[in-house]
Amino acid sequence: MTTQEVRLCGLLLQEHFGDVVEKVGTHLIRSGVLNLRALAHETKLALDLVKKSLCVLVQHGMCTFGAGRRGPAGPVEYRISCERIIHMLRYPRYIYTAKSLYGDTGELIVEEILQRGQMTMSSTVKTVADRLTHNMPEGQSMDYSEVVSAFSQLVETHFLQRCPPVASAGPSNSGAVDAPPPAVTPSEPENHPDCYRVPYINLTGKGKRRRSSEDGEADQRAAKKAKTDNNECGDEGIFWQVNFERFHLHFRDQAIINAVSCKLDQTSSEIVRTMLRMSEVTTPAKAAFTQALSANEIFRALPSNYNIARPILDQYLSLLVDDPMEFVGKTGDSGGGMYVVNLHRALANLARATLESVVQERFGSRSARIFRLLLRKRHLEQKQVEDFAMIPAKEAKDMLYTLLSENLVQLQEIPKTPDHAPSRTFYLYTVNQLPTARLLLQHCYKTVGNLIERRLYETKENKRLLEKSQRIEAILASLQATGAETTQLTEVEEMITAPERQQLESLRHHINKLDSSENQVDETIFLLESYITSTQASR
Repeated sequence: MTTQEVRLCGLLLQEHFGDVVEKVGTHLIRSGVLNLRALAHETKLALDLVKKSLCVLVQHGMCTFGAGRRGPAGPVEYRISCERIIHMLRYPRYIYTAKSLYGDTGELIVEEILQRGQMTMSSTVKTVADRLTHNMPEGQSMDYSEVVSAFSQLVETHFLQRCPPVASAGPSNSGAVDAPPPAVTPSEPENHPDCYRVPYINLTGKGKRRRSSEDGEADQRAAKKAKTDNNECGDEGIFWQVNFERFHLHFRDQAIINAVSCKLDQTSSEIVRTMLRMSEVTTPAKAAFTQALSANEIFRALPSNYNIARPILDQYLSLLVDDPMEFVGKTGDSGGGMYVVNLHRALANLARATLESVVQERFGSRSARIFRLLLRKRHLEQKQVEDFAMIPAKEAKDMLYTLLSENLVQLQEIPKTPDHAPSRTFYLYTVNQLPTARLLLQHCYKTVGNLIERRLYETKENKRLLEKSQRIEAILASLQATGAETTQLTEVEEMITAPERQQLESLRHHINKLDSSENQVDETIFLLESYITSTQASR
């Protein structure tokens, strides 16, 4: 675990859950595995606070626990997942994807489950129906059955899955404070046979509209009746969580489709989209290729609005196979030809394009030309780089040394004699794509950490103004709900002076820019992580 990853995880925990959870989580990351008493002692926090922090982390799937090194009789030990914490960067992207695929209902379902970590189906349906009803015109309401339908679709496409049941690891030491009996170890969700089975819930009715004056009382009533409601609905004990792996496969497929669209045309990308859609269920998550599909199957599965004749499809498939990017490969001639999408090769090409873009932005087009040349030719001497890149010797030397100092280019020595004498040694420049991708990934972690720190600083510096703005917005909403006159609303709006309003606009502009930058860097992080994982799996 690198320093930048630990720093980023700490900032994400602090932003989402507060300082106490951040302190507990960061210490667990650095220590690896600890029991409750050791964690409380080393962090110097109250035992009750540590317990609550661990509950939050476990609820959101960021912390696992089980029998420790002493076996089932010893205290339970806790382990944290950095990968799962970093997924919080993609929460807006998960929610937006659910909205684009399943509309507002799907968006709110995913948003609610992400906010709470895990929820029962009945409580999710009620909460989402209430929220949708609250935003509808007076007299309209959202039926529970519509939300149940959207929830079922998310489960059928594996975007939601049941939380895995916890299996008992044996009797625990009842005398120890930090060993809650029994010690349990969570299993993988995919190993559970009912992972994607939607239970029947006895839930009929429509969402309820909450009045602003009743919000506090409604929250208290909902908390008191949660257990009763679950028992009535028949899905008690069945909790659901977001399947991040499925979202990541969707992001990967979209990146490949967009790359094909940019490189060739929209029709080619639609053919690749059809191939990915047909094989998404049968292809394992870490496979280097999709399942082979015949040209006849692809032709029948193409959308009806794409009036592509069979000979035209064959030409497009040949074009995709012959393309240097190698997104599509041909594995046989039966059924009009058997074709696969080369997932690993596609990710490698996307990562390569990202590296080239970074070099061009940081060091200029000439340095990018040298970098691309080394990626293509693998090993070159300095004189060969100057000749092939058609760059003057002095400039080429400076650029190579700059790239070498940034670890984007490596220097390999090949001696003619065992004494490694410089006069009898070849010095070859090369680019190793995998280590370079790892290096850039660490730079991305650092950049996202800086963006989060800046946003937290901006918010803290303008805390008083933001609180005042929120209070005034709440007053305005309350007055509008009660049908106040326009003059009253104007008077309340004028409580914020012109300079304060200008400062607020500037702050919101900066925050939006930081959020946008964070999302863009996370796209690069996802691409590089996918390439590194794919490379490791293919070895």
